[in-house]
Amino acid sequence: MEVLVINCGSSSLKFQLINSDSEKVLAKGLCERIGIDGSSITYQSDNCPKFTKGIDMPTHNEAISAVIGALTDKDTGVISDMDEVKAVGHRVVHGGEFFKESAVVTEDVIEKIKQCNYLAPLHNPANIIGIKACMKIMKNTPNVVVFDTAFHQTMPEEAYLYAIPRKYYDENKIRRYGFHGTSHSFVSKRVAEIMDKPYDKLKTIVCHLGNGASICAVENGKSVDTSMGLTPLAGVMMGTRSGDIDPGIIEVIAKNEGKDISEITNMLNKKSGIAGLSEVSSDFRDITKAIEEGNEKAKVALQAYVRTVVRFIGAYVAVMNGVDDIVFTAGVGENNSLVREAVCNSLGYLGIKLDTEANKKRGEEVMISTPDSKVKVYVVPTNEELAIARETVNLLK
Repeated sequence: MEVLVINCGSSSLKFQLINSDSEKVLAKGLCERIGIDGSSITYQSDNCPKFTKGIDMPTHNEAISAVIGALTDKDTGVISDMDEVKAVGHRVVHGGEFFKESAVVTEDVIEKIKQCNYLAPLHNPANIIGIKACMKIMKNTPNVVVFDTAFHQTMPEEAYLYAIPRKYYDENKIRRYGFHGTSHSFVSKRVAEIMDKPYDKLKTIVCHLGNGASICAVENGKSVDTSMGLTPLAGVMMGTRSGDIDPGIIEVIAKNEGKDISEITNMLNKKSGIAGLSEVSSDFRDITKAIEEGNEKAKVALQAYVRTVVRFIGAYVAVMNGVDDIVFTAGVGENNSLVREAVCNSLGYLGIKLDTEANKKRGEEVMISTPDSKVKVYVVPTNEELAIARETVNLLK
């Protein structure tokens, strides 16, 4: 069964065509600058190397048409026509409290996603555009939505409520939602398979460390706590996001610099984190190079980053009253051995022993703790597109 996975942004559209039986990626690509001059599609498949082609895409409808054209082209395509695509799976950022699991798209589902727009104003409207474009062009193909927030809907009230007046939750649903749920779900299930342990009997901490980063406590197959909150700004320090800060900082900066809430929020999202603290870059490769060259600010920024990761891991060990395994995933987690080593070295009290040779590997599925380590530590590459394809198939069976 061929499944088209769509990840739609306001001016971009990522896609993968996956055979759900073999779980092989047949083709993938990216439409960029939708609605902007100079729009293009980047595409690669089994039948052709990666290429980029300029195509006029004033709306997402044209972007979907461009994807269909590439997939069915006699030279670059991997299918003869779109009838071979039996379903479309969409990533949707925010499902609020409406969605505890993935859902087949209906008008009611779209309406509920719209009602969550205020919680993810930059993402949900774009996700809806992509869904509607597919429904318009691929009229007879079922669509499924997979939510970043759904996996965390198992958190208990004491984990997701903020200590602010209760009315803000009752009236506006202001609470911790968490993100990267598709990744946390995929990785925690995969590590249970690797360990050959029942998923519903493990205490796992997943460290999704990319430019955006979040930590998740998965107890007995359920998310019981996670570091991101109402928005993806909360939690650990990230590439350009601040993570948790004293809220009073906002008032101080506003008064001192005459900035409004929007300006400060933009600074916290785009000019903070590793980039803001190091004054070097949000790219950990640049940070590592700067440290090697003796840059003290870069060194302190990385130390602060590691400290926030360690702090959340320690908190979640306490929340679950123990931990069986810790897993690193996403761009930094999968590829940066320096960060993994620094984190593990701070967790010696758990009986963790790092296999330094295994830890040198990049982007591979590997156990990086020694056989006698009391807590097992793994690197498991995430695959959100495959997770979305699996969810789509399961819903439509």
